Amino acid sequence: MRQLALTVILAQMGCFVPAKSATMPIFDQIFTRIGAADDLISGESTFMVEMKEANEALANASANSLILFDEIGRGTATYDGMALAQAIIEFVHNRVHAKTLFSTHYHELTVLEESLPELKNVHVGAVEKDGELVFLHQMQNGPADKSYGIHVAKLAGLPDSLLTRADQILTRLETKDDQDKPIVAATSSEAQSVEDVPAETVEEQKRTTVRESENEPLHLKLMMARIHNCHSLGRLNQRRSVLKLISC
Repeated sequence: MRQLALTVILAQMGCFVPAKSATMPIFDQIFTRIGAADDLISGESTFMVEMKEANEALANASANSLILFDEIGRGTATYDGMALAQAIIEFVHNRVHAKTLFSTHYHELTVLEESLPELKNVHVGAVEKDGELVFLHQMQNGPADKSYGIHVAKLAGLPDSLLTRADQILTRLETKDDQDKPIVAATSSEAQSVEDVPAETVEEQKRTTVRESENEPLHLKLMMARIHNCHSLGRLNQRRSVLKLISC
């Protein structure tokens, strides 16, 4: 998302942009709500800063502006955040009409594509290969099928027993029949049994089948993506759906 903003600035300066070709409109302003920061000296929490920056965009953007919203609503309770995120998307779509990238982990919001004609779902491509997550660094059409927070935690080096337990809890949370039941903490004996189960065993059960691209063999993409990941592991982000608002 930052790269898009920088590309727009470069293009409007008359500089080269990192693309074989690019067709972009002229933007009058760029508004961003990216990252997490607070202003405790002024008594403002991270979420307050987020809301104030979002309001700055909503109040001042025009139909010729570019808005970049990253993870709006994550600083509060799930339902509060999701409600605010959807309301902001609808406000931008129906009243501001600015071209907007809105990234989110609220997969429930991707259904808005069915009711908002200028909204389009896209996501960052990723595949699981031999139990490892590999980002392809490509934008693909449609919403993401799931998030990869646990995979990123594995790449960050969290203990295998912790990751296995997280997988168990995630499976329970994703089971519709158990959504209204609390997640019971593991007992000492259960925790020990979890530690004895390799994380790779759980990953093997969840591995997905990936078809090769029509344009390029999959193994070449995986190799290049792994090379890139070696340099950017510390900045690896979870897979996210991106809601793209395209004004006419």
